[in-house]
Amino acid sequence: MSASTSAIAPKASSADIPWNPKVRPHKKPVDWAVDVLIVAIIVAVVFVTIYPLWFVVIASISNAGLVSQGEVILFPKGININGYIKVMQEPRIWIGYRNTILYSVVGTLVNMLVTLPVGFALSRAEFKPRRIILFLFTFTMFFSGGLIPSYLLYKDLGILNTMWVFILPGAVSVYNVIIVRSFFESSIPEELHDAAQIDGLGYFGYFMKIVLPLSSAIIGVIALYYFVAHWNDYFTGLIYIRDQNKQPLQVVLQNILLANQVTTSGGGSSNGQSMIERQQLADSIKYGIIIVSTLPLLVIYPFVQKYFTKGVMIGAVKG
Repeated sequence: MSASTSAIAPKASSADIPWNPKVRPHKKPVDWAVDVLIVAIIVAVVFVTIYPLWFVVIASISNAGLVSQGEVILFPKGININGYIKVMQEPRIWIGYRNTILYSVVGTLVNMLVTLPVGFALSRAEFKPRRIILFLFTFTMFFSGGLIPSYLLYKDLGILNTMWVFILPGAVSVYNVIIVRSFFESSIPEELHDAAQIDGLGYFGYFMKIVLPLSSAIIGVIALYYFVAHWNDYFTGLIYIRDQNKQPLQVVLQNILLANQVTTSGGGSSNGQSMIERQQLADSIKYGIIIVSTLPLLVIYPFVQKYFTKGVMIGAVKG
């Protein structure tokens, strides 16, 4: 009986076999070829992305003559830091750093104080005018008064040649408001608001005690967006600031670069070798300026990178 029963028992199918993660399926040659192609594409993309920054780093500490001759490719040659020395000897560089750090920190704080409450208000379905307000916000993304009306407005407001011209006009970014609103709508369960109402919390308490603690990802992303925008703000300082002691770092670095280019092209030396050395020094200063202006952002980014991808995907894709 047992023999006949075992003879007619169904064979175990592949679906009945438990999956073992340590056992990898056998790959065909075409699978290996596809894997190699994917790895090659990834390596190429990474190289194309990283190499320009790496080249600027090695060029800034290499002999400018070797750089201009194309001999500096992967590693520095003829270590030379005269460009950094020249940049750091400028007293204006430290004033520019001080101003830019102040504008970036205060500006980012103001941006967050405005953007987060606005995004929260626009995410509430019971706030009836939200679609009209969002339309008016979006309208400003495509149409503006232009440079001259903006200049006259800032003049009437009395913020020309002050730090507030970097902060108040850009206190809110419509793009960031849309991202924050989408995050609140898609990632904060409405049941939390119902529970907060039962506990006696109003909108302000719900926003401060529940919404913000659950929004660390989007807060990190938006803060990074705003901070980078303030740090790289060159146009505002160029147009609206005349006091040299209030110029941001980007304008100071541009002035240093132009001053050395003018010195190089202006001549003033009968020795041809001296002219070549001036040009090489100007090139070294150029690479040094790039590193000086981007180094703080490169230092900050790793600390917020873990929030970056998560916050962008949640706020943009689901919205």
